[in-house]
Amino acid sequence: MSEYPPAESLPVRQRAVVATERPARYVKQLGSHMGRKIDTAELPGGLRLTFNRDGIFRGYGDLLIDEPNNALIMEVRAEDEEKATNIAGVLDRHLVRFGERDELVVEFRRV
Repeated sequence: MSEYPPAESLPVRQRAVVATERPARYVKQLGSHMGRKIDTAELPGGLRLTFNRDGIFRGYGDLLIDEPNNALIMEVRAEDEEKATNIAGVLDRHLVRFGERDELVVEFRRV
Protein backbone atom coordinates (compact mmCIF):
# COMPACT_ATOMS: atom_id res chain seq x y z
CA MET A 1 0.00 0.00 0.00
CA SER A 2 1.28 3.44 -0.93
CA GLU A 3 1.87 6.24 1.53
CA TYR A 4 1.04 8.71 -1.23
CA PRO A 5 -2.39 10.27 -1.78
CA PRO A 6 -4.70 8.70 -4.34
CA ALA A 7 -4.25 10.35 -7.75
CA GLU A 8 -7.96 11.17 -7.89
CA SER A 9 -7.64 13.29 -4.72
CA LEU A 10 -5.09 15.66 -6.24
CA PRO A 11 -6.79 18.85 -7.47
CA VAL A 12 -4.55 19.85 -10.40
CA ARG A 13 -4.65 17.83 -13.59
CA GLN A 14 -2.87 18.43 -16.90
CA ARG A 15 -3.14 16.29 -20.01
CA ALA A 16 -1.40 15.89 -23.36
CA VAL A 17 -2.50 13.70 -26.24
CA VAL A 18 0.50 12.96 -28.45
CA ALA A 19 -0.07 11.59 -31.94
CA THR A 20 2.19 8.60 -32.60
CA GLU A 21 1.90 5.27 -34.34
CA ARG A 22 4.04 3.74 -31.57
CA PRO A 23 2.52 4.72 -28.22
CA ALA A 24 3.41 1.41 -26.53
CA ARG A 25 7.07 1.85 -27.45
CA TYR A 26 7.20 5.29 -25.83
CA VAL A 27 5.38 4.17 -22.69
CA LYS A 28 7.90 1.36 -22.30
CA GLN A 29 10.87 3.64 -23.01
CA LEU A 30 9.76 6.39 -20.64
CA GLY A 31 8.90 3.89 -17.91
CA SER A 32 12.23 2.11 -18.24
CA HIS A 33 14.24 5.32 -18.28
CA MET A 34 12.42 7.10 -15.46
CA GLY A 35 11.96 3.93 -13.42
CA ARG A 36 15.63 4.09 -12.54
CA LYS A 37 14.99 7.08 -10.30
CA ILE A 38 11.29 7.10 -9.46
CA ASP A 39 8.59 4.52 -8.73
CA THR A 40 6.57 3.04 -11.58
CA ALA A 41 3.45 0.91 -11.48
CA GLU A 42 1.37 -0.76 -14.16
CA LEU A 43 -2.04 0.66 -14.96
CA PRO A 44 -4.63 -0.81 -17.31
CA GLY A 45 -3.24 0.28 -20.67
CA GLY A 46 -0.11 1.98 -19.39
CA LEU A 47 2.07 3.05 -16.48
CA ARG A 48 1.95 5.39 -13.52
CA LEU A 49 5.11 7.27 -12.59
CA THR A 50 5.23 8.49 -9.00
CA PHE A 51 7.39 11.59 -8.75
CA ASN A 52 8.86 11.15 -5.29
CA ARG A 53 12.57 11.90 -5.60
CA ASP A 54 14.52 12.64 -2.44
CA GLY A 55 11.57 11.46 -0.33
CA ILE A 56 9.42 14.39 -1.47
CA PHE A 57 6.15 13.53 -3.17
CA ARG A 58 5.40 15.83 -6.11
CA GLY A 59 2.64 14.03 -7.99
CA TYR A 60 1.88 11.41 -10.63
CA GLY A 61 2.41 11.08 -14.34
CA ASP A 62 0.25 8.52 -16.11
CA LEU A 63 1.32 7.21 -19.52
CA LEU A 64 -1.56 5.58 -21.36
CA ILE A 65 -1.62 3.79 -24.70
CA ASP A 66 -4.44 4.76 -27.06
CA GLU A 67 -3.82 2.36 -29.97
CA PRO A 68 -7.14 2.94 -31.80
CA ASN A 69 -6.35 6.66 -32.10
CA ASN A 70 -2.57 6.27 -32.60
CA ALA A 71 -1.84 8.31 -29.51
CA LEU A 72 0.03 8.40 -26.24
CA ILE A 73 -1.94 10.08 -23.47
CA MET A 74 0.08 11.67 -20.69
CA GLU A 75 -1.79 12.85 -17.63
CA VAL A 76 -0.26 14.66 -14.67
CA ARG A 77 -1.86 15.00 -11.24
CA ALA A 78 -0.43 17.15 -8.46
CA GLU A 79 -1.34 19.24 -5.42
CA ASP A 80 -0.62 22.57 -7.11
CA GLU A 81 -0.07 24.11 -10.53
CA GLU A 82 3.69 24.52 -10.06
CA LYS A 83 4.24 20.83 -9.29
CA ALA A 84 2.01 19.76 -12.18
CA THR A 85 3.83 22.05 -14.60
CA ASN A 86 7.21 20.73 -13.46
CA ILE A 87 6.14 17.10 -13.94
CA ALA A 88 4.61 17.92 -17.33
CA GLY A 89 7.89 19.59 -18.32
CA VAL A 90 9.90 16.50 -17.39
CA LEU A 91 7.60 14.22 -19.38
CA ASP A 92 7.58 16.62 -22.32
CA ARG A 93 11.38 16.93 -22.52
CA HIS A 94 11.98 13.19 -22.27
CA LEU A 95 9.32 12.20 -24.79
CA VAL A 96 10.40 14.82 -27.34
CA ARG A 97 14.00 13.64 -27.02
CA PHE A 98 13.06 9.96 -27.35
CA GLY A 99 10.71 10.68 -30.25
CA GLU A 100 12.93 13.08 -32.14
CA ARG A 101 12.77 11.00 -35.34
CA ASP A 102 8.99 10.87 -35.16
CA GLU A 103 8.85 14.65 -34.56
CA LEU A 104 6.49 14.23 -31.60
CA VAL A 105 4.63 17.30 -30.42
CA VAL A 106 3.62 17.57 -26.77
CA GLU A 107 1.20 20.19 -25.50
CA PHE A 108 -0.12 19.87 -21.96
CA ARG A 109 -3.44 21.49 -21.12
CA ARG A 110 -5.19 21.87 -17.81
CA VAL A 111 -8.14 19.52 -17.42
